[in-house]
Amino acid sequence: MGICTEIYKSSAETYINRIREKPMCRRGRRRRHGRRGRFPKPVTLGMTPPINGLIPNPARGLEPIFIDMAELEAFRLVDLEGLSQEEAGKRMGISRGTVWRLLQNARKKTAQAITEGRPLQIV
Repeated sequence: MGICTEIYKSSAETYINRIREKPMCRRGRRRRHGRRGRFPKPVTLGMTPPINGLIPNPARGLEPIFIDMAELEAFRLVDLEGLSQEEAGKRMGISRGTVWRLLQNARKKTAQAITEGRPLQIV
């Protein structure tokens, strides 16, 4: 029994020394380069807006909120033209779930810009 415990202790000590030398977390060493996943689908826009943004009156000099062209197009199709999310997705060439996500972002950004009095910039 004495020999078995000595072998176990020595192997345990070498294991502990290895842990001390190398970090335990594998995520720290592994890095991905570039974008994750597949490339995003191109979004078909029906029109470009005639303006670049909206500035509240009176202007307070706060940081602007940036809204994407795809978010603005989904917002326009669903809320202004009254299309369903599925019909808007077919017009834009994207899925209904993507339209829902763009629409939620656009509504949140617009509501935030109105309630906080911040400028809204179209990117």
